[in-house]
Amino acid sequence: MSESVRLNCPMGRKRGEIGAGIVLALLGGTFAVLSAGQWGGTVLGILLVIGGAALAWHGVRIAIPVLEVEDAEFRYKRGDYIVRIPFSEVGSYYVLPGRTRSLGLCDAAGRPRHFPSTQGRRASRPYLPLTGLTSPEQVHDFMTTAGIPPRDRSLTSGSGTSRHGRA
Repeated sequence: MSESVRLNCPMGRKRGEIGAGIVLALLGGTFAVLSAGQWGGTVLGILLVIGGAALAWHGVRIAIPVLEVEDAEFRYKRGDYIVRIPFSEVGSYYVLPGRTRSLGLCDAAGRPRHFPSTQGRRASRPYLPLTGLTSPEQVHDFMTTAGIPPRDRSLTSGSGTSRHGRA
């Protein structure tokens, strides 16, 4: 594959935390100004401003996963965590369902690849975490465009019927 293909995962949680932090900080500032003569109201307003600023800061620091295929290489980036795999070593893929979607890659023989933990722990995982708003259709479209086939999990090949003739 000579051209570049890229998928930025949706950043719903990041936008949610930043927006909620800004609203909380503005609410706290307004509350502190309106209750300037009262000690309790001023302290509560300042605490709301600090909490909102902390929430917004945490939202800014959330790393969004990016999938890329470029220069005969598959790349997964999430902040400082980068996985680079030669495109020829990626045989197939599968998407793990759940609250936070994940992408599993298999080698040409169909065995799942293992990746180091994204948090820097010693454990390895057979998947790369995406975001909760990443739909499986987006991942399927990206992988199809990149030329990576889905992993065939069926026990029978072909029509999808069992030995007994039932679908």
